[in-house]
Amino acid sequence: MNAVPAWQRWIPDASAGVAALALGVIEVRGNALLDGGAAAYVIVLAVAVAVGLSRALPSGSLAAAWVALAVQVTSGTPAMLVEVLLAVAAFGCARWGRAATVWLSGLSMPLGAVIGVLWLDSDLVYRALDLVGVRLLAQTAYRGGDWRVPASLLILALLATPWLAGLALRFLDRARTSRVSQVAAEAERDQAEEIARLREGQAQLARDVHDVVGHSLAVILAQAESAQYLPDTDRDAHVEALRRTMANIATSARTSLQDVRQVLSASSGAAPAAGQHGDLDALLEGVRASGHEVVSSEVGTPRPLPPELEVVAFRVLQEMLTNAIRHGRRDEPVLVERHWEGELRLEVRNVIGAPPAADETRPMAAVDPAELSAQATAGHGLEGMRRRLEAVGGRLDVRRREEPGGATFTATAWVPLRSVPRGAGR
Repeated sequence: MNAVPAWQRWIPDASAGVAALALGVIEVRGNALLDGGAAAYVIVLAVAVAVGLSRALPSGSLAAAWVALAVQVTSGTPAMLVEVLLAVAAFGCARWGRAATVWLSGLSMPLGAVIGVLWLDSDLVYRALDLVGVRLLAQTAYRGGDWRVPASLLILALLATPWLAGLALRFLDRARTSRVSQVAAEAERDQAEEIARLREGQAQLARDVHDVVGHSLAVILAQAESAQYLPDTDRDAHVEALRRTMANIATSARTSLQDVRQVLSASSGAAPAAGQHGDLDALLEGVRASGHEVVSSEVGTPRPLPPELEVVAFRVLQEMLTNAIRHGRRDEPVLVERHWEGELRLEVRNVIGAPPAADETRPMAAVDPAELSAQATAGHGLEGMRRRLEAVGGRLDVRRREEPGGATFTATAWVPLRSVPRGAGR
C-alpha cells in the first residue's frame, strides 16, 4: 500500500483550523461587545492555529493557546465562544504531544484559568458565564459571591475534561501497542524455539545415523580387509572362512539397516531403544567378528538402566569401538572396561602408533591435529558422544598417552546411574 503524502495528512487539521477561524470571525462581527477590535481577530487567529496544530504539532498548539490568553488579558478583550475550541488543543496535547508537552499542558490549564480570571473584569466574566449557558452559576457568582472561584472552575473544567480524555486514549493506545509488541515478541520467541528444536532434532538424527552407519561400516571394512589375509593352504578351510566373513558382513549390514530404520522411525522425538545390557556385549562380539581382538573386563554388578541412559551407553560405547577400529592398530587388542560402581564408567583403550621416544600423557585438546585424522581429534563422533553424555549429566574424557608399546587413545565416559522404577516395562 502506498504511503499517504504528508500534505494530505494535514487536510483534516487545516480544515478544522479554517472552520475555527470562520466561526471566530463571525462571532467578532456579530458581537457588539467585541467592537471589531484587532485584538479580537488576533485571538481568533491564535485559537484557529491552536486547533489546526492540535494533532500534527501539539507543542505549537499549546504555544498558540498561550498567545490567545496573553492577548486577551493584555487587551481586556471579553471572553468569546470560539475560545471553547481550545479544548481541542488540550485534547491534542494530552493525546499526541511529547512528555514535556503533556506536562506543560496539564500545568497550563489551572494556571491559565487563574490568570484569566484575575485579569478579567467581573462584569465581563458574568456575561461570559451567562453566554455559555451557565446562568445559575453566573447569577450566584455575580450577586454578592466571589465570581473568581466558579469562573476558574468552569474554565478548568472546559479544558481538563478533554485533556483527561486525551490522556486516557494515549495510555490505552500505548497499552495496545505494548500488547501487540508482546504478542509479536512471543511469536518470534516461539518460532526461534521451534527452529532450535528442529535443528536439535536434525543434529540428534545426524548423530544417531553417524553412530550406526559409522560403526557398521567400520566393522564391515575390517571384516573385508581381514578376508585378504585368510590362509589359502587349505582350499576348503579358506572357502569356509571366507563364507563366515561374508556372513558376518551381511549380518553387520543387516543390523545397520535395522538400526537406521529404527532411528528414522523415532522422528516423533522418542529415543530409539538400544535393548538390554546384553547389547553392549553384542557390540564387543561384533568387533571381534571383524578380526579385532577385544579384551573386555567388568567391575561391579551390572544394573538395569532407564531407556534414555541405556541408549546413551549403547551409542557411546559404539562410537568408542568405531574409533578404535578406524584408528587403532590391528595387531594390538582393544581394551574395554566397564565399571558399575556409583556410576557406569566405560573405558576403551587402543594402540594407534609406533613406540615413542619418551613417555607422555596429555588430553586430546593438546594433540596436534596433523598427527591424527579429523575424526579422532575433534570429529563429529567425539562431539556427538560429549553431547549425549552432557544431556544426561555425564561427561567424556579422551586422552592420548605415549607409552613404550606405542601411542594409545583412551576414551572414558561416565554415565550416571538412575534406578528403573519398579514394575517398569523393559
